[in-house]
Amino acid sequence: MADIVDYTIHGDDMQLVEVELDPGEGVRAEAGAMMYMDYGIEMETSTGGGLLKGFKRAFTGESFFITNFHNTAPKKGSVAFAAPYPGKIIPLELDKLGGEFLCQKDAFLCAANGIEIEVAFTKRIGAGFFGGEGFILQRLEGDGNAFIHAGGTIIKKELAAGQILNIDTGCLVALSPTVDYDINFVGGFKNALFGGEGLFTAKLQGPGTVYLQSLPFSRLADRIYSAIAWRKGES
Repeated sequence: MADIVDYTIHGDDMQLVEVELDPGEGVRAEAGAMMYMDYGIEMETSTGGGLLKGFKRAFTGESFFITNFHNTAPKKGSVAFAAPYPGKIIPLELDKLGGEFLCQKDAFLCAANGIEIEVAFTKRIGAGFFGGEGFILQRLEGDGNAFIHAGGTIIKKELAAGQILNIDTGCLVALSPTVDYDINFVGGFKNALFGGEGLFTAKLQGPGTVYLQSLPFSRLADRIYSAIAWRKGES
């Protein structure tokens, strides 16, 4: 059973989440996400469940390690985690979401101690080869709070049974395990060469909850890279 933690999300477009821990409680986070912590909070970095889990995370481009924070003081203490780029932090109450939720491989920020963080692969091999950022998802399992982050504005959609939504693969942040996820090829020669949206889109079919982001980090990084390349070419 996961620890029951209180939390406060600070900020607007550059958010951080401050988690309050009772004595003996803990929280786990991606390595490098911690911003500050009270005296009495102890930090321990591990693979989060053995070498195999660490290698799986490294394979997806995530950190090999998970950092655990435990309150060893006789009173309450707080630890805060900041998102790595502009956007929003989304709190997930897993006990109200069926005990499981899927998120993009780089969306996980932190979770109460007792929440399992697994690597989940999409069901179809086509998604693996052509899905881009949507290829690998993380599975969050447990009955406590988890926190994910996303870029830009966040949109929450509740898909009815059979309802279909086509999106850019990078704009997907998280989804219920009940949502069917697949990749569609964007047909047409002009679409492929001049559409600017990529060759593939993600097809989501309900029922279930879906979170979308308006500014995927990859899109932001591409714009920065293009601007730097243009400046270098100009000089």
